[in-house]
Amino acid sequence: MKTLPQLRQSIRHLLDERHPRDAMAAYFALHHPEAKTQLVTYPADAALPTGYVAVSRTGMDLFRPLLTFRLPPQDMEGSVELIYRTLLPGTAVFMDAPTADVPLIRALFEIQVEEDLQLFVLDPSRFEPVINVLVTQTDAANGLPRFAVRSEAEQGAVVASAHLNWQSPYFAEIAVNTLPRYQRQGWGRSVVAAMVQYLLANGRTPLYVAAAANAASINLAERVGFTDTGVRTWMLQGTLRPKF
Repeated sequence: MKTLPQLRQSIRHLLDERHPRDAMAAYFALHHPEAKTQLVTYPADAALPTGYVAVSRTGMDLFRPLLTFRLPPQDMEGSVELIYRTLLPGTAVFMDAPTADVPLIRALFEIQVEEDLQLFVLDPSRFEPVINVLVTQTDAANGLPRFAVRSEAEQGAVVASAHLNWQSPYFAEIAVNTLPRYQRQGWGRSVVAAMVQYLLANGRTPLYVAAAANAASINLAERVGFTDTGVRTWMLQGTLRPKF
């Protein structure tokens, strides 16, 4: 049986970790901590697999792992076999699915939540640093940096923050949260811009993911200097159905 490092090496040809399209999948398949990662390849033990599923334990949920994958192209039977070799029926998961795979995922899983996502990448020529003395840097729960603005009027409560969902050798995905009553005041832009500066200084390309229906989030990204890559993925929550 192959070790996880051997499995990771065997699927590198399926991913371009220097391209924004594959950045998230490449992080979880190739760089997420080994103790929190399971990798299943198809065909089993093939020297050059045609597909894989990565099962990653993250901070998203204590009970639902995150699935990222590249299913065997034009191979429905192989894709189904790979999914059921990875998970037992009844298993609840989060999934980041390429648009082309969503019909199969909907057929195999009982879907509770799904969200259409747009992927943005920073255009450095459009980025202008934002100087805001209220922005401070700390570490998030995942050990990666976090930039935040706190309100003195609310006993130092965080009113806006930007953190990283993940960070690979080439990319990092920024997430931002601003309390509703503090939105449209520039706090979100300030913390995202601070995170962008940090990433550029550390040699990584910032990425930003927004729901297609979230106009405010998309506007924030574009104001900071992010551009739409044209890549669309789906974040789904679902439970694997019994095998048909």
